[in-house]
Amino acid sequence: MKINSARLEQYFEAMSLIGKIGETGTCRPAHTELEKQGFEIAGSWMKEAGMTVRIDNFGNLIGRLEGKNPDLPVLMMGSHLDSQPYGGRFDGVAGVLCAIEVVKTLHENGIVPERSIEVISFADEEGWRFNKGLFGSRGILGKLEEGELERADAAGITRGQALVAFGCDITKFKDSEYQPGSIFCFLELHIEQGPILDLANKPIGVVSGISGPLWWTVKLKGMAGHTGSVPMPIRKDALVGAAEIIVAVNEIANQVPGNPTVGTVGTLNIFPASRNIIPEEVTFTVDLRDIDLERRNRYEKQLRDRIEFICAKHKLTYEISEDTKSDPRYCADWIKEIIHAECQKLQLDEIELMSGPFHDALALSYVCDYGMIFVRCKDGISHNPLEYASYEDLAIGANVLLGTVQQILNR
Repeated sequence: MKINSARLEQYFEAMSLIGKIGETGTCRPAHTELEKQGFEIAGSWMKEAGMTVRIDNFGNLIGRLEGKNPDLPVLMMGSHLDSQPYGGRFDGVAGVLCAIEVVKTLHENGIVPERSIEVISFADEEGWRFNKGLFGSRGILGKLEEGELERADAAGITRGQALVAFGCDITKFKDSEYQPGSIFCFLELHIEQGPILDLANKPIGVVSGISGPLWWTVKLKGMAGHTGSVPMPIRKDALVGAAEIIVAVNEIANQVPGNPTVGTVGTLNIFPASRNIIPEEVTFTVDLRDIDLERRNRYEKQLRDRIEFICAKHKLTYEISEDTKSDPRYCADWIKEIIHAECQKLQLDEIELMSGPFHDALALSYVCDYGMIFVRCKDGISHNPLEYASYEDLAIGANVLLGTVQQILNR
């Protein structure tokens, strides 16, 4: 039994038109009309695959293929359909569409599983609109943090307002939460978003685990002044301090060649942002990740010490707000073994690798076993309109997912 590769390609082509930017780019923000359009078309494919479809109060799209014993914990799989503001066509989308195609294949072959299967497109995995990701996957587990509905986007719209406009009832989150023990396991297929598979010339990888992301928002405060009259030795230039910290992030993450540690400053906001005023306030984000928690904690302390030293040197004050802090999470050995076995059946010569980016699987890992399949990503480019995975590789990944699902259903 194999998936229908031509149909899967049609799914991708149709979804790529929603929120299309340029020739190959995508902008499909969370909790927007564009995401809803994506939900509508994906929901129609779910129905064709024999699933009942709903959108819960967190804004998750959920398709359910009822099993013979609906009281058993569900086999859940999926990813997300929201995109980066300047993103590609495959990030997240691959996990949702391949999962739909797997269920469609089972349904066409008259297979009614013992336990129910759910395919989910989780709301706001990306996290850029409200500066906090994995919203839908954390939501169904009752893991939202205080103040999340008050987070506002660049236009001043809060998440709560966006959810209400999306049709969700934010007073009934409890109705959309999953009870402990109700999820048997979670599977997520995803493009690698890195170059390892492409460099190894292999279409598929088996994920060993997800590195733990540490996200900060750092605010430095100095003193504004006229650029033409304030002498250099007495300045309190917040941007100079920020520049040195940015270099420090790079140096700390890079101190041991070959380690998978990564560190990034991705946003930078300057006040008052005038060419002839010394910057008084700078706010920037820090993203530090590692699969080794002990090493990441050590690097975190190094960075905190460097920030304290740099700010003292430039007579600045600083605040560090912790937005996300997750431990590395490892895939279940028994699921990895199944995925490896399915790859070998297809003679893929797969490799095992870790995931630097986080995924919805990270949230699910705290309540159930999980496994991930990576599909080759050309040149490792992602979060960019040039992001590319071939339909041939995606079909191979979907077939590995199909075989994995069948093996799990037989347990």
